[in-house]
Amino acid sequence: MSQTTRTGQPCPRLRVMLLDDDPFMLDMLHAMFDELGSFDVQRESDARRALRALPVEAPDLLVCDLSLPEMDGIEFMQAAARNGFPGAVLLLSGLDRSVRSAAERLAMAHGLRVLGSFAKPLTLASLRSVVEPLQAVRQFGAQPGGAHGQ
Repeated sequence: MSQTTRTGQPCPRLRVMLLDDDPFMLDMLHAMFDELGSFDVQRESDARRALRALPVEAPDLLVCDLSLPEMDGIEFMQAAARNGFPGAVLLLSGLDRSVRSAAERLAMAHGLRVLGSFAKPLTLASLRSVVEPLQAVRQFGAQPGGAHGQ
């Protein structure tokens, strides 16, 4: 069943960019989005390439690993903020909760709209808790709340 707006028009699909250097994690995240519904998903394994793609692809949601080679997730978030990225952000990491929380606070201090930071592997329920409010915004114009991590 496709979603519609209040006026009965079809909702445009949420655009998602996945950034992780692990191909298995990209496959798993993409499969989770497929399970949750219909999304336009772009997968990136290179932070510099993803940074160049942000203004072109204009994702509604960026799912970003914090541990990336060459340019880590924190550097990536700072650069995305400097470039005026307007979308929502979901941070992922296998690192300690305190590191994820610090990264979340830093990204928010740079003006990014962080919806949560989660431990890897992300559960489908956790992803749903972030995605459903974004879909509601798209469909009904409601404001999303944050889902601040596990």
